Amino acid sequence: MQDPTPKHSQPWTLFTMVSFGISAAMMAIGIFNLEASFAAKGFYAMAAFMLVHSSVTLTKTLRDREEAMKFHNRIEDARTERLLMDVGTSSKA
Repeated sequence: MQDPTPKHSQPWTLFTMVSFGISAAMMAIGIFNLEASFAAKGFYAMAAFMLVHSSVTLTKTLRDREEAMKFHNRIEDARTERLLMDVGTSSKA
């Protein structure tokens, strides 16, 4: 049975990593050059870090939930197929 999960190409993966790096660098430079107190810069830096962390966590949680549903559906399909096979063999006997 083939895995129906789409695989990302190497260029796409590279693009997403480079995009993340550039955006993180731009945020860091923007916070560093901000004309504000050190405490305000720290607040913005922590907020940016927490935004990235929560985005990654949310993405992983949603993906894990989707994978669990796929696995559950495969189990249910196997049970249904086994039940149909049992019913088919018992009706022939």
